[in-house]
Amino acid sequence: MKIIDIRPTTVTVPLEAPLRHSNGAHWGRFVRTVVEVETDEGITGLGEMGGGGESAALAFAGLKSYLIGHDPFDLNRMRYAICNPTASLYNNRTQLHAALEFACLDIIGKKLGVPVYQLLGGRVRDEVGFASYLFYRYPDNESGDGEVRTVDQLVGHAQALKAKYGFTAHKLKAGVFNPEYELECYRALAAAFPNDTLRYDPNAALSVEQALRFGQAISGLRNDYLEDPTWGLAGMRRVREKLSIPLATNTVVIDFEQLATNVRDPAVDVILLDTTFWGGIRACVRAAQICDVFGLGIAVHSSGELGIQLATMLHLGTVLPNLVFTADAHYHHLLDDVIAGGKMGYRNGRIAVPHGSGLGVTLDREKLETYADLYRSLGGYPYDRDPGRPQWYPLLPNTNFADPNNDATPDLRTR
Repeated sequence: MKIIDIRPTTVTVPLEAPLRHSNGAHWGRFVRTVVEVETDEGITGLGEMGGGGESAALAFAGLKSYLIGHDPFDLNRMRYAICNPTASLYNNRTQLHAALEFACLDIIGKKLGVPVYQLLGGRVRDEVGFASYLFYRYPDNESGDGEVRTVDQLVGHAQALKAKYGFTAHKLKAGVFNPEYELECYRALAAAFPNDTLRYDPNAALSVEQALRFGQAISGLRNDYLEDPTWGLAGMRRVREKLSIPLATNTVVIDFEQLATNVRDPAVDVILLDTTFWGGIRACVRAAQICDVFGLGIAVHSSGELGIQLATMLHLGTVLPNLVFTADAHYHHLLDDVIAGGKMGYRNGRIAVPHGSGLGVTLDREKLETYADLYRSLGGYPYDRDPGRPQWYPLLPNTNFADPNNDATPDLRTR
């Protein structure tokens, strides 16, 4: 079997409302590049990649000369063909490789008539549990709905998500407002959900000292972990030395060299495995096995996803015996998807693992074209800028947080 074509299509799919984070915002929509890898046997595999609000289509098109004629079963050779470690000093293609690996695994599964999880050793669970992923949000520009800025709005939003989807763990994407205000928000969530677990993730916006104060203040709550409270392995190590709460990361341990460093000189307790950031599903499985050997916790991380990438997260989650934490997903913020049948459904906070061959999802061609047209109309956006604070950009640690009393709404077109 040989690859004969690689077809990237960039789409933008609306969200319920713009999602704020410590570096900027998702501007009311996700921009994702869907990749179709076609073979000479008529089997086509699907992949997906983000890009910080921008298209990755040209980057994928640039890899055609590397991969036309390549056998999709030769996954080890593909890795070195497009992201050799030394060459990657000049052209880091880890995330491109991830999307292409998704597609090749999809092809292999379709060829053999088995789900991707069978290629990874077989499933140990039929569903993967998810946490609610809570963001501070601007209101939707068209409806005026969806704002999450005040304590009451945050708790009300979390209650609505729990009632609709059945979540029993809640993650607050933070670092938007000053830590004292976000501590008030976090404590309000704990009071509203006394039997659920919580996570706080300021995307490393806090200083070591701020992170210590915040961690000590929440030490009596039902925390799963404290995620990336400050930047860098050294900073995380200082925080870890003085707190009893487990620390988690999806930023400072995202490759095997960093994982080895963390094993030798621990700074993080829980490694959040992202099928894109780690370069594919197989790398995440290998990392999870290493974590199991050394007693490190794991969870499945979300960097934003449509149904194709969500399928990779589900196939990953179903094969990991040492997965005890619920996964992250932005998915419930989406208004639609590009996969046939529409958005996957939650039941009691869980999503069933697809059992069809390959990734178990197919494209809805009409929706793919609809959201490709929308991207052509709207273009991309800078993920690392806040549309409500156009001249602002963050420092690390951040010293200029947004004002929670400012109810101004940026003018964003999302439809």
